[in-house]
Amino acid sequence: MRLPDRAYAPVHLDRIRENMELLTGRITPGTKVIGIVKADGYGHGASQTAKAIEPFVCGYGVAAADEAVRLQEDGIKKWILVLGPVSPVRFEEMVNREIRLPVFRKEQAEKLSETAVRLGKTANIHLAVDTGMSRIGMEPNEASAGLALFISRLPGIEIEGIFTHFARADEKDRETTERQILKFKNFVSLLSERGLEIPVCHCSNSAGLMKFREADLNAVRAGIAMYGLHPSGETAETGLRLKPAMELKSFVTFIKEIPAGAEISYGGTYKAEAPMRIATVSIGYGDGYPRNLSGKGDVLICGKRAKILGRICMDQLMADVTGIPEAREGDVVTLLGRDGSEEITMEELAERSGGFHYEIPCTITKRVPRVYFEGGRPIAMSDGLL
Repeated sequence: MRLPDRAYAPVHLDRIRENMELLTGRITPGTKVIGIVKADGYGHGASQTAKAIEPFVCGYGVAAADEAVRLQEDGIKKWILVLGPVSPVRFEEMVNREIRLPVFRKEQAEKLSETAVRLGKTANIHLAVDTGMSRIGMEPNEASAGLALFISRLPGIEIEGIFTHFARADEKDRETTERQILKFKNFVSLLSERGLEIPVCHCSNSAGLMKFREADLNAVRAGIAMYGLHPSGETAETGLRLKPAMELKSFVTFIKEIPAGAEISYGGTYKAEAPMRIATVSIGYGDGYPRNLSGKGDVLICGKRAKILGRICMDQLMADVTGIPEAREGDVVTLLGRDGSEEITMEELAERSGGFHYEIPCTITKRVPRVYFEGGRPIAMSDGLL
């Protein structure tokens, strides 16, 4: 079975499951897990990830209505919660598909109720609460408690869950997150005192899951950590040995000798000070590889680091293989991942490019096929079976 011959991103599904085993082993027994597969599973592939983690989760979280629909069309059966606001023009489709929506405004709830009654169905919702992110959600106060009770009495509405989102759980200072947890718990208690019991209370993201046992509640949301990335250096200090699930590979397409004084790539920003041997690699910023790594990044060829020379082009880049005489046309180039004893991590790419490590897998474009591996063997590809 032939792998792509230009560039591809290996995604190791077994590593995602191993990460989930580590994460679920850390939380309070009885706490359920919601698997977050938004942004096409942080670039890894939402449907493939969702299927891989199915035994570990009670449901899934996405950011947009279309992401939820795609999951269902790909055969995902467990419930799906859209974490971001959804336009009322999609309410009928969402209710028909039994996709859970976040609700935090009266007019939003009333419109959803009208839709559900008209369809003869029940809209399962999760109340969104703003405890400090200042993004979406109702304020955790008396007025909002009254609103929640009003929503709970609307026909066709079932409040299945309630959630908030941590703004700084990945930082060393715990005070802000502890304050958010307290606000959320107090608000849930306020609702309970008024007779509103909500089955699924969830506030922890990956960082919270790793650091704050008091925030486990009924469920937690596992996101970036299940893909093998620590939310920050602070969470890395928890000792949880996550395994990055994604790599990025390309190939040497051409090797040439250049004389001293030769310029490389657009703008001639790199000029050879001595004769050099350079390799052209078939990947560029059009594939989502950060252009800011021009002259800063390395790639791995034959298990050795090769410095990127000059500006990264849309479809290609050039690297210095003067010190890698064994390099040949057709060799695999590792831009992310391990080759022998050397490794390039997403954190390294982000630091050198001035970005954020979450961005790296999310910005690798669809032109780069995701190839799915189990036990080191390729089993499927993003545009079809191998």
